[in-house]
Amino acid sequence: MYMTMRWFGADDPVPLEHIRQVPGMEGVVSALYDIPVGEVWPRDALADLKGEIEDAKLSLEVIESIPIHDSIKLGRPDRDERIDAYCQSVSNMGEAGIPLLCYNFMPVFDWTRTNLKHPFKDGSHALSFSYENLSEIDLSKGSKDLPGWAKAYGPEELDALLNAYRQISRGQMWDNLAYFLERVVPVAEEAGVHLAIHPDDPPWSIFGLPRIIVDEDALAKVIGLVDSPYNGLTLCTGSLGASRNNHLVRIIKRVAHRINFVHMRNVQVTGHKHFHECPHPSRFGSIDMLSVMTTLANSGYTGPIRPDHGRMIWGEQGRPGYGLFDRALGAMYLQGLREAAMFNARRLNAEGQI
Repeated sequence: MYMTMRWFGADDPVPLEHIRQVPGMEGVVSALYDIPVGEVWPRDALADLKGEIEDAKLSLEVIESIPIHDSIKLGRPDRDERIDAYCQSVSNMGEAGIPLLCYNFMPVFDWTRTNLKHPFKDGSHALSFSYENLSEIDLSKGSKDLPGWAKAYGPEELDALLNAYRQISRGQMWDNLAYFLERVVPVAEEAGVHLAIHPDDPPWSIFGLPRIIVDEDALAKVIGLVDSPYNGLTLCTGSLGASRNNHLVRIIKRVAHRINFVHMRNVQVTGHKHFHECPHPSRFGSIDMLSVMTTLANSGYTGPIRPDHGRMIWGEQGRPGYGLFDRALGAMYLQGLREAAMFNARRLNAEGQI
């Protein structure tokens, strides 16, 4: 396992020079943020991004993510054209020497929170979610001010999309994901790019939309749609761990052979469909982070891992969930867990117990 950190390009308040100063930080997870959803990501632009990161003495390990056009998720007539463009982007990633693509299949938008400044007694703040507070989000204004969305939708476009998704079932969403993977995975294999689908965040339906990547059975179903090591998973402890029904250690043991990427963060679950994000160490939240890391080590996972959403601390201002300071603290904690877990894994392996 090796440590990476998300970087949002030239507009990120956290520069690459500061990410490099985090001890043990080897790579960066990034994307092209100026390409409209559905268009091909040019090879030269990917190569330029990789070169910029390498100039900072880091490596571009993961693209997170190339957004999937809603026509693909909805199964519209133009989906083949959109899938062809996606396949070309994956091929261009391979040509640029970028080995891993994290993506998601969430309808309309990515991760969602209802409060971007959940307060802590120490003066820091983090992201939180309350299912009841969803009603306070005024979708009639569009999506411009919401975090996690792949693009900003105007009010009319957003309303049309929401209505379209509400007309399809979870079963149809699964069919559309299978259709997508059956065409993209062979291209990814040829390009040498491993795919890693991210769980829906939070792992339940919101705004009446069909979310499907929400639990252990869903992750197992994804990797069964196309039997290839290039059809893999992102283990996100915070997304899955927001539901008390998800047992992370059991999930890892079941799908470890297809985990291609790991997001590690802690959440404090405060009720049914209620949680707030918190410092990474186990004692501050609901997730046994050491057990997660130990299970990953015992399973032989050697891929990239990154600290995920952090608090805003020490007066830092920046992108919600993506300040430098708390993610750097998280990276150091995770490296300590990794050392302990890998030492224990070597001992058990020497004793023939794994």
